[in-house]
Amino acid sequence: MAEAGALHPLTGQQAQASHPRSHVWLSASAGTGKTAVLSARVLRLLLNDVAPERILCLTFTKAGAAEMAERVHSRLARWVQVDDDALFKDLEALGEESGPDARKRARLLFARVLDATGGGLRIQTIHSFCQALLAAFPMEAGLVPGFEPLDDRGQAELSRRALIAMIETAQRDRDEAVLDAIEMLALRLGEEGTQAYLAKCVLALPVLELPALADIPGFLLSFLGLPEGDVEEELARRCADDQFPVRALRAVSAANVAWGAASGLTCADAIARWLAGSPAERVALLDALRAVLLTKDGEVKNRNRDKLLAAEPDYVALASECGAAIDAALGLRRQVAFARLAAQGLEAGRAYARAYAQAKRLAGAVDFDDLIGHASALLAQPGMAEWIRYKLDQGIDHILVDEAQDTNQAQWDIVWSIVEEFLEVEDDGQNALRTLFVVGDTKQAIFGFQGTSPEAFVSALRHFRGRAERAEQPFAELPLALSFRSMPAVLDVVDAVLDEIGPAQFGLDAAAARHESARLHPGRVLILPPTTLVAAEEDEEAEADDSPTEGEENWLSDHQRRHAEKIARLVRDMIGKPLATKGRDARPGDVLILLRSRGALSRLIVARLYEAGVPVAGVDRLRLQAPLAVRDLLAAL
Repeated sequence: MAEAGALHPLTGQQAQASHPRSHVWLSASAGTGKTAVLSARVLRLLLNDVAPERILCLTFTKAGAAEMAERVHSRLARWVQVDDDALFKDLEALGEESGPDARKRARLLFARVLDATGGGLRIQTIHSFCQALLAAFPMEAGLVPGFEPLDDRGQAELSRRALIAMIETAQRDRDEAVLDAIEMLALRLGEEGTQAYLAKCVLALPVLELPALADIPGFLLSFLGLPEGDVEEELARRCADDQFPVRALRAVSAANVAWGAASGLTCADAIARWLAGSPAERVALLDALRAVLLTKDGEVKNRNRDKLLAAEPDYVALASECGAAIDAALGLRRQVAFARLAAQGLEAGRAYARAYAQAKRLAGAVDFDDLIGHASALLAQPGMAEWIRYKLDQGIDHILVDEAQDTNQAQWDIVWSIVEEFLEVEDDGQNALRTLFVVGDTKQAIFGFQGTSPEAFVSALRHFRGRAERAEQPFAELPLALSFRSMPAVLDVVDAVLDEIGPAQFGLDAAAARHESARLHPGRVLILPPTTLVAAEEDEEAEADDSPTEGEENWLSDHQRRHAEKIARLVRDMIGKPLATKGRDARPGDVLILLRSRGALSRLIVARLYEAGVPVAGVDRLRLQAPLAVRDLLAAL
């Protein structure tokens, strides 16, 4: 467990957000200290005698859950060990009572958390919460008791087996449609792309199984307004005299003949050939006709020729009309071809999704999406949902949701099913208020992670705000706009971009709060010139005694070794000097060395930093299978 330092006093909005007697919806950009606020709220709940087992923290990654647990547990462990003065300052920073009795209670919280029912604080991912819920009610959720939840590795292995089984079944049944579809996907998307596409089809299986999609190609073509029959016949129909702007085309031809230039006569000849052909022949000549009328960019050719315009003042408009008709016809062919390819891919996706579902049933396993889907359905099941919500309601008083912009509708349904009981009783100021704390960033919801959107985030906010107001319970909607990560210039650019795009594009009703920086001083970027061979030879003569021994680093040139030494001396001299960006002296962790590539020079720089007494984290990537010892172990296994 990492040692926790002294707490920094909470700012106004941070203190208000962490207050334990209010529902809070916190909009926090990256780098604004939202994890610190979340941890502070948990600490303040514990300091206000809330039982640890009655607090539920939901995050959306295991790393996020681990970080939050580490922060809280490290702080509680610190309170056991520090002197009264340090504990007093921590409690004051949180805005809590700091007298002798309060400090005594704070020192007991670590043991209280360890002894809590269920193993202490419940800091979980949404998936692990759903897993625990379904494990308690497997039959009601339609699952086999003792079902196996799949992690990423298990899901990937099961996906691979399902794909192999699907292909083998298609080969055995001579299902050419599925085999052709898989081949098409593999050629267009590659191996990884095909697997990613098929994985998305798994999520869409309920839609793909709808009766309307029994004939996927027909449905797609009809939905897109495209012809379901032979597209060439439709193109021939569009090239007939009663469908194509033939009058405009003849006027264009006459103008080019009147102009008399070689390019004009070539254009007129191409038009004459096209007009003389049958509708089917005209289809074959569409590309050639377009080439004499329009440029590759779709501009009318010879649009500035005075003689051409004198012969036909509306030449540009007439040629544009003909070009638009040609592009529409050629576009129709591409659209139909794309729709048929998309339908082919969806048919392969449906076959794979069925095979994957069958593989899960045979293995008695569920993946992450199943956990969410089954839990959401269980909490909405008539007759059973009320009992399950009642049991959950008996054990949870405070819910904290992190990274809420990544919460999709099914996940919100799970949260609401628990929180709903919180809003049934008006806040009379006597009973302890049961609260919901949500922190997220609407702007980040544009990435659509887990199928969410800015609209879903804002809709959840409106829903909860309205329910809290009807129950007359305190509700705070707060922004965290003070960034501890980015400089003012970066934040100014972000605000300018948001102003240009507009709040509506992010699903916001109004403009987001202006971003401010807590780091008013810029950092420093040094671009070091290369150490030349001449300079290295001069350094070599001046420092001959410091040369490496025979056999040590002989594979490196002198100028590389001197360059590494120069960097190590430069960093060593930086350490301990005032650092304006942090308001303290510089530490080794404040320095980042960027190289053009990872090679012998990078390892040499690390060695020289160690020699100079500068702690260094080393290179930022390790090839785990490269060391000989690891390879020997793998061979033995």
